[in-house]
Amino acid sequence: MDDAKFEVRLEPNRKGRMVHARVSADEYAAIEKAAKAADMTVSGFFRSLIIEGAGAQPFLTEEDRLVMALLLEDMRAIGVNLNQVARALNSGKGVHPSDVDINLGNVQRVQAAVMTELRSLARRAGHKRRGEG
Repeated sequence: MDDAKFEVRLEPNRKGRMVHARVSADEYAAIEKAAKAADMTVSGFFRSLIIEGAGAQPFLTEEDRLVMALLLEDMRAIGVNLNQVARALNSGKGVHPSDVDINLGNVQRVQAAVMTELRSLARRAGHKRRGEG
């Protein structure tokens, strides 16, 4: 008789465990719509969200965190400036219209930067969930 050894190797990506979650019909419809938008199965989409939510696969990269920290710093500085303008107006002091215009321009600039970054994060997350990057 032959003494051949047989080895059983599982595929590295084989999913051997199952997680159950109950959701309402509306919740499932929202999940299904989001999965479709990401070009994924509901199972794959849900799994990616759970893994990110558990911190096993962070949603934000170190670069993302740095960009967000810089944007937050900009927003804080703008908030300080706006508070100074509001205090001056509330105390009856005059405020030059250019000061208001500069502050509003800064708010719009940071808002545009935040929206651009959020769109980029959403696009990268979709690619990541589909295994594209």
